[in-house]
Amino acid sequence: MCRHLAYLGPDEPLGRLLVDPPHGLYRQSWAPRRQRHGTVNADGFGVGWYAAGDPAPARYRRTGPIWADPSFADLARVVRTGALLAAVRDATLPGADGEAAAAPFAAGRWLFSHNGAVAGWPQSAAPLVPGLPPVDLLSMEARTDSAFVWALVLHRLRADDDAGRALAETVREVAEAAPASRLNLLLTDGETIAATTWGDTLWYLAEPGRGTVVASEPYDDDPRWQEVPDRTLLAADRTGVRLTALKDQAPAPKEPCT
Repeated sequence: MCRHLAYLGPDEPLGRLLVDPPHGLYRQSWAPRRQRHGTVNADGFGVGWYAAGDPAPARYRRTGPIWADPSFADLARVVRTGALLAAVRDATLPGADGEAAAAPFAAGRWLFSHNGAVAGWPQSAAPLVPGLPPVDLLSMEARTDSAFVWALVLHRLRADDDAGRALAETVREVAEAAPASRLNLLLTDGETIAATTWGDTLWYLAEPGRGTVVASEPYDDDPRWQEVPDRTLLAADRTGVRLTALKDQAPAPKEPCT
């Protein structure tokens, strides 16, 4: 499993969102409070962020634990952004893919992370392979279940599915092929966030005047954090959050950031 977080709002140092909170993603790498599978997220980490005037995000990824990288501490202190996606990783299986296996994965303006595991990987994914063009398989950044799920999502995005549909249909497709999979997906283009809950926790904080945070678990004890029910599609922007049950696609009212 993993822990991940996405943010949209006013420019903030990376550290204010990832390192400074008492239970931030930094601490979740060794002491998550709500993680249901696995205990330590020390198999790599990454952060992707957007700079004004450039639609393509920058990324910083490493193979080791986030706490063992002093360069990240410097970067997090001075780099500011109004949109980011970050993750700490607990590998499904051992592998030699290094930082290429660490989220966020990226293509164009998109950043993506997978918190979970494809059950029975890699054998269970075989029925899904014919649905991908060969070039998509050959372009996978890593030989992991998360990279494969990203390839499925990206194929739908390139076919002009919107972010929510791309995630929802990918979750259904993978869950049908591998029913015991855990598929909490997180996707942003720097202007919107889409996410799914399928087997693990997800929370959001719609903070008045500050935008929206979507995360595997709260990074502090602010009572305004809201838990997302399992089997749900979340869509968010800087003004609010919308929840849709994946089982019936019936939208819930949007909660404004006011």
